[in-house]
Amino acid sequence: MARYTGPKVKLSRRVGVPIADIPKHTARRQLTPPGVHGYRGRRLRDYGLRLNEKQKLRYHYGVLEKQFRRYMEESRRRKGNTGEVLLQVLERRLDNVVRRMGVVRTIWASRQMVAHGHILVNGKKVDRPSYETSVGDVISLKEGIQSLARDNMESLAGHIVPEWLDYNPSELTAKIVALPSSDQVPFDVNTNLIVEFYR
Repeated sequence: MARYTGPKVKLSRRVGVPIADIPKHTARRQLTPPGVHGYRGRRLRDYGLRLNEKQKLRYHYGVLEKQFRRYMEESRRRKGNTGEVLLQVLERRLDNVVRRMGVVRTIWASRQMVAHGHILVNGKKVDRPSYETSVGDVISLKEGIQSLARDNMESLAGHIVPEWLDYNPSELTAKIVALPSSDQVPFDVNTNLIVEFYR
């Protein structure tokens, strides 16, 4: 299973925005560019802007380049706006759905929870973080991990569950009731630049 195992804050510094909602990433001083003095070189050209936007989206969902490229090709084949479809595909990844439920803090923690077999989709164990959920799927947690999830929920008291998820915090279950839209993504991203990058 390929995944990024290096320093995570480095990714936030590289793209200039926090990619995880934890103090380590959101601290103002952490968003200076990497390097001893925070390199303030020339402004980015068109290619650099598009690359930065693409990397921001990749890092946010914890996806490697080859996989992201596949998602892009799949989004082109489907009907609708390519950028919108790409966001829908990424948002409906199982590891991301677990993160949006608010039972874990980061995409890396949710990925681990899925890979260790703690997540059920429609009552069946699924241990692939990239599993694409569909409208109507019910996501639940195994009994052994529920106490840990409740502790995490207490530390994430202000977490807002998106409207496309019908979340029941008492039973720790969530049902996907609609496809996510781009305005429900909790960070700014310009999908047009990403689509242009792959032309």
